[in-house]
Amino acid sequence: MIALITGASSGIGEATARRLAREPGARLVLVARRADRLEALAAELGGDVLVLAEDLTDPGAGERIDAAVRERHGRLDLLVNNAGAGWRGAFADVGTANLRRTLELNLFAQAALTEALLPLLRESAPSAIVNVASTAGRVARAGSGGYSASKFAFIGWTDSLHLEERPNGVHVGLVNPGFVATEGFPQAELVEKATTRWMVSTPEKVAEAILQAGPGGKAERYAPRPYALAAAARILLPGFTRRVLGGGGASALATSTKVDAEP
Repeated sequence: MIALITGASSGIGEATARRLAREPGARLVLVARRADRLEALAAELGGDVLVLAEDLTDPGAGERIDAAVRERHGRLDLLVNNAGAGWRGAFADVGTANLRRTLELNLFAQAALTEALLPLLRESAPSAIVNVASTAGRVARAGSGGYSASKFAFIGWTDSLHLEERPNGVHVGLVNPGFVATEGFPQAELVEKATTRWMVSTPEKVAEAILQAGPGGKAERYAPRPYALAAAARILLPGFTRRVLGGGGASALATSTKVDAEP
């Protein structure tokens, strides 16, 4: 299996690389900006690992990545679109500029890379794409409107892409992590309290969900799975969901700025 993981230098992307490396015959392509982190991970994993230091917001990144994968492997069995970021702040404070830069990375950069690699994925069919969105793409909180908007759009695009590519032998799966402790999102405000610590998951659990939504052929996975209840509540009990999310914790989150994963 030839698998390409974006945002692979830390957090969910790094955990996914480690998990996929345990699969028989796996050969990995690691993509992120921080070449030193990628090289260190590749050396630790051993085996056939291709490191590509790229900024996915660069218009030429997709073409270069496609050329490198074709030259090295000639095929691609799994694409994990994991790279992304979140810059929090109330809309009145951060405005459309924050919305644009978040959508640029979390939606358009992922779509551009997929566009560049889609012909190779079709040639390699049966193959799979896993888009790592977020529970925030189903339920929005105060102070994270830009992030939620990008993930809502990412999920909608994923659903459409699945229907379009199924006849071509390319499965498109979706993973929606909840609160996950990573380098960019340490979730300190939740981890420090015993009453909320249970809400925080690990990158390793998300990596397992990615495996299920990719090679496993599942349509959608939440990590941890109980977060699916929040998504259901948003549809079935919208008023109740808004009241719950309107608690005092939301205002504190509105002022923080944290990066999730790198492009």
